[in-house]
Amino acid sequence: MKLRQQAQTMPPKEKTVDGFAFQPTPTISLTDIAQQAERAVNMMAQIRSAMLAPTARKAPPVYNLSQLAAMCGIEKSSLSHRLSKGDLPSGRLNASGSRREFSLPEARGWIREYRKDCLRPKGGEAVTISVGNFKGGVSKTTTAVTLAQGLSLLGHRVLVIDTDPQGSLTTLFGILPDTEVSEDDTILPLAMGTETSIRYAIRNTYWDGIDLVAAAPVLFGAEFALPARQTQEPGFEFWRVLDLGIDDVRDEYDVILIDTPPSLSYTTINAFMASNGIIMPLPPNALDFASASQFWSLFSDLTGELLTKRGLTKDFDFIHILLARVDSTDAATNIVRQWIGQTYAEKVLPVEIPKTAVTGVASAEFGTVYDVAQYDGSARTFKRARDAYDSFVGHIEGSIRMVWKRQTDALAGRVLNGSTEPKATVSHSGSATTNSKGAKR
Repeated sequence: MKLRQQAQTMPPKEKTVDGFAFQPTPTISLTDIAQQAERAVNMMAQIRSAMLAPTARKAPPVYNLSQLAAMCGIEKSSLSHRLSKGDLPSGRLNASGSRREFSLPEARGWIREYRKDCLRPKGGEAVTISVGNFKGGVSKTTTAVTLAQGLSLLGHRVLVIDTDPQGSLTTLFGILPDTEVSEDDTILPLAMGTETSIRYAIRNTYWDGIDLVAAAPVLFGAEFALPARQTQEPGFEFWRVLDLGIDDVRDEYDVILIDTPPSLSYTTINAFMASNGIIMPLPPNALDFASASQFWSLFSDLTGELLTKRGLTKDFDFIHILLARVDSTDAATNIVRQWIGQTYAEKVLPVEIPKTAVTGVASAEFGTVYDVAQYDGSARTFKRARDAYDSFVGHIEGSIRMVWKRQTDALAGRVLNGSTEPKATVSHSGSATTNSKGAKR
């Protein structure tokens, strides 16, 4: 008996196949995978508890007088003078009494006052933007979250919708998709037809000015629910579910951002069809360039099947290509950058997001450059990263304001013509098309 027990505890003998020596390994059962999944969830909980102290929830940064003045676009002395009037939040002194600090809601109050001419005009509605790419690891989710934060720091009110079952964007907002997001917190009820407005799933976040519709693995069910409804419900158009679902809240937000799965899925198509514009983060390397080419080819083929053959159309106000994760030390970067410029021409934004230690550290702590209150590394490196994102956000705000101008011009034209109702373009089947604003007609 003792010999048998010893034999069972001894490591397996090394085997040789065609001269190659290897250790035999046991097979992996579904139970093993379930246990591994449980360990991964537990580890995520431990990591978040360590990173997101003290309440295991993310906290927004605070801003000093100089930072607030810069965000308002005024001199520090002008801000100090305005403080004396007492009509805007006064902030509070820090613990040592050495400086005045402003919370994010307080800072946004100042920003909205000083940038009121840049905010959504009367007659404008939320501009919907999808961030998408066929390939993972291209900073798609980081781009979406950073854009949402950056726009909120310009005074805009933003709704972010996570349509990726992996829930990476949801995680960046300090929420664990596996344990803290239920089916009713996602767009799945919308996809299944049990809800017609997305309002049920909207939740507040730690970041003032940004609301969230979360995602979780259960959202994979949308990839089965939508095609099932397409075959079972006469006249159903699966690609318009999200578009119609956000109609109810368009007047409550300035911008609606949609983070999509790294594939051309049913939910990705829904996101694109609901959008005024598309942003594609694209690192300048050959594999990502090839993947993006496949993405646009497939998207073109699908829209041809879904819309063109039905006599419908869809116009986008803008499509932007963002050079992301740009590694200046990579010799091939300049070559691929030229390919991208020749392929996408004016769609390429005149700003690049560098691959820096700042973004790596922020991601490891479930954050972005806008979450960083004080960077421990090189101030120059941090400024380079922050300036790049500020420039990116500024360009997107320009596109958003362009859309608002088109909306208000169209509204003014309808009023002059004696009608306040939008003109509908009806397909051959009698169903409404999607207009250039992404809104239902």
